[in-house]
Amino acid sequence: MIHSLFLVNASGDIFLEKHWKSVVSRSVCDYFFEALERATEPENVPPVIPTPHHFLINVLRHRIYFVAVIQSEVPPLFVIEFLHRVVDTFQDYFGVCTEAAIKDNVVVVYELLEEMLDNGFPLATESNILKELIKPPTILRTVVNTITGSTNVGEQLPTGQLSVVPWRRTGVKYTNNEAYFDVVEEIDAIIDKSGSTITAEIQGVIDACVKLTGMPDLTLSFMNPRLLDDVSFHPCVRFKRWEAERILSFIPPDGNFRLLSYHVSSQNLVAIPVYVKHNISFREGSSQGRFELTLGPKQTMGKAVESVLVSSQLPRGVLNASLSPSQGTYTFDPVTKLLSWDVGKINPQKLPSLKGSVSLQTGASKPDENPTINIQFKIQQLAISGLKVNRLDMYGEKYKPFKGIKYMTKAGKFQVRT
Repeated sequence: MIHSLFLVNASGDIFLEKHWKSVVSRSVCDYFFEALERATEPENVPPVIPTPHHFLINVLRHRIYFVAVIQSEVPPLFVIEFLHRVVDTFQDYFGVCTEAAIKDNVVVVYELLEEMLDNGFPLATESNILKELIKPPTILRTVVNTITGSTNVGEQLPTGQLSVVPWRRTGVKYTNNEAYFDVVEEIDAIIDKSGSTITAEIQGVIDACVKLTGMPDLTLSFMNPRLLDDVSFHPCVRFKRWEAERILSFIPPDGNFRLLSYHVSSQNLVAIPVYVKHNISFREGSSQGRFELTLGPKQTMGKAVESVLVSSQLPRGVLNASLSPSQGTYTFDPVTKLLSWDVGKINPQKLPSLKGSVSLQTGASKPDENPTINIQFKIQQLAISGLKVNRLDMYGEKYKPFKGIKYMTKAGKFQVRT
């Protein structure tokens, strides 16, 4: 199974390695570095890289590459899922998963990796179990450990490890019983110059924060569950009930967890929440070009489009940009040729626009193609797929919990061609 793990930063340096069997030389990562050099973008590195004696399987999260070394053939998605689980665990323990956080907590990192993988096979990957095995670092605990020489490793086996519900510890008690669910959807789209949708799909997740006493049994039903496609569940979900009734029935883990992730790819179901009117032109033999952009909301059910950020990689021949935004601020980097416009919130009554001219190098030929426009945005209290939670019921406990559902849509790779 997994033989070794290497962590590589954005500069291409290996700053941490862990071996579960015999030590594998760092030179095995040379094949990864070669693939990294060939990739045009950091995220374009192939996830599986074959070498003469190993397979390298990697994921990129938070500008860190997690590279697993495999000696025999295994399902790649199995390893990729484990690597994502490692990153999520680090984030849960340290708040952020950065090179600095990993180096500051290197002892806890090695303790976690030792528990998560046993002789190369995944063992304890549930956050609740790990937190009973290895206590999360705090300033006080770090000071005590330094003085006494003790570690964060717990003295007892986790209570949930040997039960039929390994993701939930026994004897959980809260004074305030509450369950919150966040439906977060990310829309990836490519829009052509006429405004038609070339491709559009939605990646969605339902994240939960459940703090309930005892051993509650929850059911979550949707208004329109048929929208969900390619669904991936947390192990706590009873899959047969979902297949038969399209209802989520589960005993939840204690605390934060991802209940499910899903995919909506039917183009007629994907609503595009913003539109762009553009007029970007360069004339042959002229040192000036025209640049006009206007943004507006579309199919947002009256919800505000917020945190809008527009970026565009202008052609190499552009020297400078003289633009005037009706709202927000813009920056143009003459070295990288990157234009960024921080719009903020779109007001439907007064649409934001960015107009002006761009200066080209004297004698430079007209650019071969117009730049593409990348847009980031957020829409609160809206799931763009139309997914809605119908009701949440609890069985097995007598108290009444406080329940809350929140929706959010944000842009993933949202690109407009001009």
